[in-house]
Amino acid sequence: MHISTRIFAAASLAAMSLFAGSAMADGEKYVIGTDSTYPPFEFVDASGTIQGFDIDITKALCAEMKAECTFVSTDWDGIIPALNAKKFDMIVSSMSITPERLKLVDFSNKYYNTPPAIAVPKDSKITDVAGLKGKVIGAQTSTTHANYAEKHLADTELKLYPTADEYKLDVSSGRVDAVIDDVVVLSEWVKSDAGACCKILTTLPVDKEINGNGAGIAIRKGDPLKEKLNTAIAAIRASGEYKKIQDKYFDFDVYGE
Repeated sequence: MHISTRIFAAASLAAMSLFAGSAMADGEKYVIGTDSTYPPFEFVDASGTIQGFDIDITKALCAEMKAECTFVSTDWDGIIPALNAKKFDMIVSSMSITPERLKLVDFSNKYYNTPPAIAVPKDSKITDVAGLKGKVIGAQTSTTHANYAEKHLADTELKLYPTADEYKLDVSSGRVDAVIDDVVVLSEWVKSDAGACCKILTTLPVDKEINGNGAGIAIRKGDPLKEKLNTAIAAIRASGEYKKIQDKYFDFDVYGE
């Protein structure tokens, strides 16, 4: 999962307003911060609209809460400070629920949970995790994946990048030997033309201290919005709306255990 510098890709972009049910009558309006550089969870399409699994899930949650929700794209590095400065009401950006982050913000219950993975060039001679010893591995800075590599892949040389796009360019051009990120992000990438260079080496065991308990929606400490979100998450799971959205993007269960 995502996870301090998903660079300022489109920081001034206010991607779109969502109107659901009797939102205007209820008067509930929320601004949602997201770093829209993390496909397939959040990305900007050719028309300049923020799209992705996280975005569609949020639309469904807003409909369930009968709320009007507006997305704004912001840089990953400052996303929690921006939330606490009240620049928006919640963060929906594949943010892992970790002990460190829980010191700064509250989280909803998880809305998905997938493990980290390693990708390598297709012609790589690395065949397992042990083969990474002494190799250069790329990761996005200040993410759970960078923290994971520092702890569990300490015998590698870790190279950090502001965005996932940058480490992808370097592994495709041979400047790093491998990269670490969420299995879904890497799997979608290696299936694309841009990721034709590479393949998934392996998934990695989850370290709950680092990877947390899945991706949740971050809100400010003590915000009653947390319970509304938890109720809405349960409702879209029960109604089948969650599965409908999931099936649009994935052919497996991303919710996890």
